[in-house]
This record gives sequence, structure tokens and C-alpha cells, in this order.
Amino acid sequence: MPCAGARDRRATQEDNVLFQTAKAARSGAAGPVPMTATPAEVPSDELLARILSSLDDDKAEDVVVIDLRGRSSVADHMVICSGRSSRQVGAIAEKLVDRLKQDYGRTCKIEGKEQGDWVLIDASDVVVHVFRPEVREFYQLEKMWMPASGAEARKV
Repeated sequence: MPCAGARDRRATQEDNVLFQTAKAARSGAAGPVPMTATPAEVPSDELLARILSSLDDDKAEDVVVIDLRGRSSVADHMVICSGRSSRQVGAIAEKLVDRLKQDYGRTCKIEGKEQGDWVLIDASDVVVHVFRPEVREFYQLEKMWMPASGAEARKV
């Protein structure tokens, strides 16, 4: 067990290091330190392709892509898909968010994962809705967003 003198010396050394670090931070000597890295700008089509790949890997069903360019300032694409159960819906969403963070450094906003009926993932240029089939049938987002011609939506 170290003696009291050694502990005091170690505590003093730690205090000096912390003091110097705080002093440098206040003076800006080391320059500003960003809290998070800014994700690289990824084209929306590349992001969409990665999202579709992730959904395919996790066995998402009835995947539909709706092109929103020129119709909405919120996103360029909307993806709607289904999972067979609440557990699968949550897993699809969680894996997608993890993959986008790993591949692009992109932190996505996610809503509804705890319930697992309808999960919304906001990946900036692409918005993804993952539903349980019954909930998807009830809300019918495809009908609300698809044009009358159906030309801008495609089933994947």
C-alpha cells in the first residue's frame, strides 16, 4: 500500500496536469476541440442504396421507395417497409441506424423503437418508416405520398 506522501505527490501531479489542460483550453492554445465529427456529405442516392441494402440484409418485407424530390423539402426519398413482428421492426431499425453511423458517421434520429409498431428513422435525405403489417395497412402512407400515376414510387 503506498504511503501518504506518495499519494499526495501523485495527487499533486494529477492536479498540475488538470490545471495545465484547463488553462490551455481556456486560452485556446490547442485550438477549438469539436465535440463530434461532422459526417461526410453523402449523395442521397448513395445513402438510399445503403439503406435498401441494410433492409434487404435484415429481411424487411414489401419495401417501397417514394421519390420526394421537388415535392418536399424534408427529404429526397421516403422508404416504407414492414417487419413481421415488433421485435423484427425494432431490430431492422436499430441495425439500420448502426450501419449508417458506422459507414457514414451519420447519427440518425429515431422514433418509436420502444413500441415496435411503427419506427421512423430520419437519415436527413432519406426518411425510413418500418411498420408491423397491420399498422402499415391502417395508416396507408403509400397512398398519401404516392402520386396518382404511381410513377415516382417503386417497389423494391
